Amino acid sequence: MALVLTEDQELIAKTARDFVEEESPVSRMRALRDSGDPLGFSRELWKQMAELGWIGIPFPESVGGAGMGHADLAIVLEALGRNLAPEPLISNVLMAGQALLLAGSEAQQSEWLEPMIRGDKLLGLAYAEAGSRYEANRIEARADKSGEGWTIEGEKVHVLEGHAADALVVSALTPGGVSLFVVPTDAPGLTRHRETRLDSRGAATVGFAGVSVPGDALVGEEGQGGPIVEQVLDRATVGLCAEMLGGMSRAFELTLDYLKEREQFGVRIGTFQALKHRAANLFMEIELSRSAVMAASRAIDEDAADLQQLVSLAKARCSDAYVLAGNEGVQMFGGVGMTDEYDIGFYLKRARTAELSFGDAAWHRDRWARLSGY
Repeated sequence: MALVLTEDQELIAKTARDFVEEESPVSRMRALRDSGDPLGFSRELWKQMAELGWIGIPFPESVGGAGMGHADLAIVLEALGRNLAPEPLISNVLMAGQALLLAGSEAQQSEWLEPMIRGDKLLGLAYAEAGSRYEANRIEARADKSGEGWTIEGEKVHVLEGHAADALVVSALTPGGVSLFVVPTDAPGLTRHRETRLDSRGAATVGFAGVSVPGDALVGEEGQGGPIVEQVLDRATVGLCAEMLGGMSRAFELTLDYLKEREQFGVRIGTFQALKHRAANLFMEIELSRSAVMAASRAIDEDAADLQQLVSLAKARCSDAYVLAGNEGVQMFGGVGMTDEYDIGFYLKRARTAELSFGDAAWHRDRWARLSGY
């Protein structure tokens, strides 16, 4: 497994970074937060990303995708993470989109997946429930047969971009086990409440009070939704790790720039040996994270036997490294690092939120150990 970018991937990386630097500086995220915009991102910019082909990267050409790999998408996500761009690639492309790709019918892919790839529709995956923590299939929401269709009851939490989605892929218990359903968000009985997250990104609590869906809303076979959700979450976790890699890299750069310009006792603080050691340690942690992310993203494309271990390895490393980058950045900035005026604080907030998404470092270390036979 080669842990270097190909020539084509180098071009993708440069294009993505240039686009994000121009269209989505951190100041844009700050403005969105301060404006109280209920959407939290730009549909126009989302459409531009679709026109660039980013949304379709991991999907086959048969559904309008680019027929590329997750390793290519990781490069784009890293660029977005550098500037904390809030556009919903993970929730659409790596969660709901992957669920429909893996198990959706041709009709479902035509109605929802293809418009999502074009940037015309927004999707979300509603799987987590209060008290489920990181166990994706520990759920109480139910879907019961009702004539030719189904009636869904229950509540889902932390639905990424659920407040903006046009449809949700929802997990629910049926007589056959955990099943998935495509549910339009304008369905009677479906309610959404936008959650306030530390990093200002969008999520929602979604309620289902007797929501009726037709029989063809079932995604795949009844009772086969559990393994699909687990597979989708592994892909989403790697995508999040790529975004975290971009964030920690940028936080490190901001910190280095500050160390080179801030003076104390008549000298630049970057000359202090103790701070040099801390910066060097952080650099090594980021490079280890980069290798782990590249290995995990390539493992998805190669359908590697140790994919799950590599996913947990990447998430555990990135969770620790991103939080370290945020903590060290704020501390080395000193008192001003705690103020809202400086961008470093945004990276710390994003690190804390990302750390707890899809399993924290401790959970993934435990999972890695179990999968490895310890």
